[in-house]
Amino acid sequence: MRPCAMVLAVLAVWLAMPGTSSAQVTAATVPPNAHGDGLGRGWECDEGFRKVDGACVGVSVPENAFMTNVSYGRGWECLRGYKEKGETCVAVVIPPHAFLSAYGDTWNCERTYRRQGEGCVEIKVPKNGYLTNASHGAGWECERGYRESEGVCVAVKVPENAYFVDSSYGDGWKCERGYHLENGACAVVQMPQNAHLDRTGNDWECNPPLMRQMNICLQP
Repeated sequence: MRPCAMVLAVLAVWLAMPGTSSAQVTAATVPPNAHGDGLGRGWECDEGFRKVDGACVGVSVPENAFMTNVSYGRGWECLRGYKEKGETCVAVVIPPHAFLSAYGDTWNCERTYRRQGEGCVEIKVPKNGYLTNASHGAGWECERGYRESEGVCVAVKVPENAYFVDSSYGDGWKCERGYHLENGACAVVQMPQNAHLDRTGNDWECNPPLMRQMNICLQP
C-alpha cells in the first residue's frame, strides 16, 4: 500500500471512531455556563442554570424555595408549607380543624370535618348514620336498614314476601322469588299452563317451544 493511501485509510478509521467524528461537540459549540454531556454529542447547563432557547440562563430562586437542579420546569420548588404564586412562594394558610397535606402545598380537614370553601365545617351525622372516609358527599351514610331522605336516616319498610336490599337507589327492598311488585307490595306471580318462573324469579316465561302471547302460552 502506498504511503498516501495508508494515511487516508488510517484517517478514515479515526473519523469513524465514536467521539471523533465531525459531529463531535467542541468547546466552541458549548454556550456559556454549560458543559459537554460526556458523550461528545451534546451539552448540559451547569448547576444553577437551565436551558432556554439554546442558552443557559441562571435560575433565580425566590424566598422559601430551593433549587431542583433539573433541566425542565422553573428550576426551583417551594419549601414544605409553601405553595407557588407566580414567581414566588407564599405560606399555606391552614384553617381551624385542618392540617398540612403530605405534599405540603395544601391542607386537609380533620376527621369529623369536611372542606367548605376555604375552611372546615363539622359533619353533622344524623341518628342511625355513621361517618365515612369519603372526601366527597355529606361525609356520612345511613346504617343498614335505613336510607337517607332530606338529611336524615329513615327506616326501610320491607313489605310482606320481600327482603331488604342494601342499595342507594330503588325502594330498598325486593320481592321474594315467586312474587312480583304490584302497587307497592309483593303479589304472587300468576302463571298460566305450560309456563315457569324466569331467571329473575319475579316473572314467568313459557316452556319451549311455546311463546308468550298476552298472558298465555301458545304455539308459535
